[in-house]
Amino acid sequence: MTLVATFVSAHGQALLDDGMLARLRAAAPAPARLERLDGAVAADLFAEADDARKLEAVLRDALNGAPVDIIVQPAASRRKRLFLADMDSTMIGQECIDELAAYVGLKDKVAGITERAMRGELEFEPALRERVALLKGIALAVVDEILAERITLTPGGDALVRTMRAHGGYTALVSGGFTVFTGPVSRTIGFDEHRSNTLLSDGGLLSGLVAEPILGKQAKLDALIELRERFALPHEATLAIGDGANDLAMLAEAGLGVAFRAKPAVAAAADARLDHADLTALLYAQGYRGEEIVRG
Repeated sequence: MTLVATFVSAHGQALLDDGMLARLRAAAPAPARLERLDGAVAADLFAEADDARKLEAVLRDALNGAPVDIIVQPAASRRKRLFLADMDSTMIGQECIDELAAYVGLKDKVAGITERAMRGELEFEPALRERVALLKGIALAVVDEILAERITLTPGGDALVRTMRAHGGYTALVSGGFTVFTGPVSRTIGFDEHRSNTLLSDGGLLSGLVAEPILGKQAKLDALIELRERFALPHEATLAIGDGANDLAMLAEAGLGVAFRAKPAVAAAADARLDHADLTALLYAQGYRGEEIVRG
């Protein structure tokens, strides 16, 4: 079959010069065809091969450690119609629950639990209940301050979502975090919808409880299947990205599941991983050219 290997330079860099592309083409099964997508930022290599993992390994070796990401997939099904994304440490640079915990001097403790849960060492649901219990008594109003002062959007996220929507795609933010954060983040980036957990409060103070049932690994998987069926899409037309163990089922079910700056187990299990590039890499992976990306 025809596979396409998309190369994307590290965020803010343009590393795919003629010499590097020639080296990559020489490493690929002949005949291989190269096509630039965005100057020296992103390029495609088309090759006839049966094993995407094997081709990726060969091309990764040819990069000689350059900070360039590779996404290898069947060329015929690269354009996606449905996109699901995790929020914390994926579409934004922070873990929102850790930022809430900072207000009561418990960020290190809560962040330690978060890290273990994201690595898959703890079950997500009980780990979330344990962390939320530590937030009891925090004023719900601090959320606005956290959003304004501590939350940063991952570069390329808004361009990714807006470009896919401009071409008829549907986008959903699906998070094990909280609606008080996913609502504003979803609106800012431009998602069609968001799904997450609800923090319970009493008199404007967090009660230390989260509404049941908790949205975790299974709920993310269910969301992908539900939306895929709603829009009558084939499996290969779906794209998902995340960084933690609770994203694994969703990533495995997607036509292309991508690990973003991910924990080792997630990076190993996903179809592709982004270690260097920003989120516009997922547009280049679909064959969008630089001039087609909706920015700003």
